[in-house]
Amino acid sequence: MLTVKDIYNTIDSLAPFASQDSFDNAGLLVGNPAWEVRGIHVAMDVTTSVLGEAIANGANLIVTHHPMMFSARKNLVETDSEAILLCRMIRHEIALIAAHTNLDMAPGGINDVLAAALGLTNVSGGGYLRVGDLPAPMTAEAFARQTGEALHTAVRLMGRPELEIRRIGVSSGAGSEYWEEARALGADAFLTGEMKHHHALAAAEAGMVTLEAGHHATEEPGIFALADALQNHLNALQYKVHVSRSTARPYC
Repeated sequence: MLTVKDIYNTIDSLAPFASQDSFDNAGLLVGNPAWEVRGIHVAMDVTTSVLGEAIANGANLIVTHHPMMFSARKNLVETDSEAILLCRMIRHEIALIAAHTNLDMAPGGINDVLAAALGLTNVSGGGYLRVGDLPAPMTAEAFARQTGEALHTAVRLMGRPELEIRRIGVSSGAGSEYWEEARALGADAFLTGEMKHHHALAAAEAGMVTLEAGHHATEEPGIFALADALQNHLNALQYKVHVSRSTARPYC
């Protein structure tokens, strides 16, 4: 019998929950570790559509990147969207595991997968930052176009579009503050999901190009990689891991 705890342990072996940042809320958040797993649904977040998909597919375990109850709750009164979702999960006996900052930082996790998706080589770094080389120099404008195609997203370029770039720093999601560390490691361009205004200005003044590619788009490749890793682990047991369609196509 495959249990919720078994899946927790598998994820823990890939991205140890003990490594999560102090502000985080990764781990088993809803359900009983002893429950038998009938189906696994992987998504970026728990939303009404994601939960509906899980129920329709007969999945009783949802694995997400972003946690619920990120801020402390004092009640589960169904007057806000998170409480409504949590209560619905409890009624349907659906467990929730979130792999957040532990997966961001893990070897082979969100940021390593992002660097690979962008075609970077000689990748180094740790924590929330990876730095790697392009196969060949290109202009910042050309790299922005290439990134948009690779991540299926719109990319905002800040800095000189004609600047020739060779070494790129990447930090998925809201990694704006790591631009200085990337520059110190030799990067002449920095890409993240959300670039804060004052960080973009400071980077431009320092002669560095920054690119904002969207929080979801920079993390999504890692979610698919996590689903693949879970599927590979479960193939012998003939379990199917589903990735939410809402994760694959979050916007109209």
